[in-house]
Amino acid sequence: MSDYETLQSALSQQGYIAPDDLAMALHLAITLGRPLLLEGAAGVGKTDIARSLAAARDTKLIRLQCYEGLDAAQAIYEWNYQRQLLAIRASGETGKAVEDRIFSREYLLERPLLQAIQQDVPPVLLIDEIDRADEEFEAYLLEILSEFQITVPELGTITAKSRPIVILTANGTRDLSDALRRRCLYAHVDYPDSKTELAILRARCPDVQAQLAGQIVGFVQALRKEQLEKKPGVAEMLDFAAALSGLGINDLTDDPAVLMATLATLLKTESDRANVPLEVAARLAGRAA
Repeated sequence: MSDYETLQSALSQQGYIAPDDLAMALHLAITLGRPLLLEGAAGVGKTDIARSLAAARDTKLIRLQCYEGLDAAQAIYEWNYQRQLLAIRASGETGKAVEDRIFSREYLLERPLLQAIQQDVPPVLLIDEIDRADEEFEAYLLEILSEFQITVPELGTITAKSRPIVILTANGTRDLSDALRRRCLYAHVDYPDSKTELAILRARCPDVQAQLAGQIVGFVQALRKEQLEKKPGVAEMLDFAAALSGLGINDLTDDPAVLMATLATLLKTESDRANVPLEVAARLAGRAA
């Protein structure tokens, strides 16, 4: 078994079924020590890749959730100003002596990026939805990903104890810079095909009967071809399976009313619910059956 197939098998044991190209991209990122950029629609399982990889390697997952306005204080570090102020008041000291004491590691609040380079065992660093962050933050991130060190003016340069495995995800909210893409390996993550999605369902929900599992995957795959604002992802498919199983449903065509009720797990906007009325759901269920 090749190295990437070993990784693929380890991910499978965590319930993540990685296609060959994705497993190879992960393997190369780990081997070369390069960040891996994963792009794809929301709901295809990009975040789960990082979780499963951390579990497979028995290491810590550190997640930085990106959003508009994210800055260094929230992503890298900040000082615990409240504790510093209390320390100053308690000591009664002034001048350089107190300054040296309060600007020490004791009063430093480590945020995800600093935490990631301070681990003795290489963690998985997930920088989630990097395309939601501002371009200014993306530029600052490039420096960290290049050197894996962070400069704190009051303390100096903090160098990585170990090099984290870095996974970035993007949903296409905005174009990423060429500079960021050059520094990363790349993989596109799409919705799984029927065979892969059925394998995911069996791995995550082994109690679902084989006939129903096939119908669920067929139904969800067909539903994604409808005109929807938000296509259901793998997580929604698993919620749908859990709902049907919990209600004791063994066949999608048994009870149309129950089927419509469980669409709450798959369709998340008013428009999408309107686009899948009872007759459409029944037609898709019949085809899946």
